[in-house]
Amino acid sequence: MAAYLQRQGYRIIRSIRRFPRPLGERAYANLRDVPGSVDIVNIFRRPETVPEVVEDAIVIHAGAVWMQLGVANEAAAQRARDAGIPVVLDKCIMVEHRAQSGD
Repeated sequence: MAAYLQRQGYRIIRSIRRFPRPLGERAYANLRDVPGSVDIVNIFRRPETVPEVVEDAIVIHAGAVWMQLGVANEAAAQRARDAGIPVVLDKCIMVEHRAQSGD
């Protein structure tokens, strides 16, 4: 999924430590360490870990929060909305991108 989006021209920055340079980009320990602006925080974590990620998204003024299939956390989604951040729940960003772009 990330490689697909990168091929579409998106810059993918991961906040995981297992892969120091996934897709040729530096990985960060958390969202607060990412330099510059973040358009979409795409969450691929267990639902119980989502509130922490959403709090970081709020702090960095992310453009949107996207919770992948099976990752929906309604309370965290509402917290993001209350902070003025658009939220997408329980959808695959690659599937949605392909549907919108006709791929």
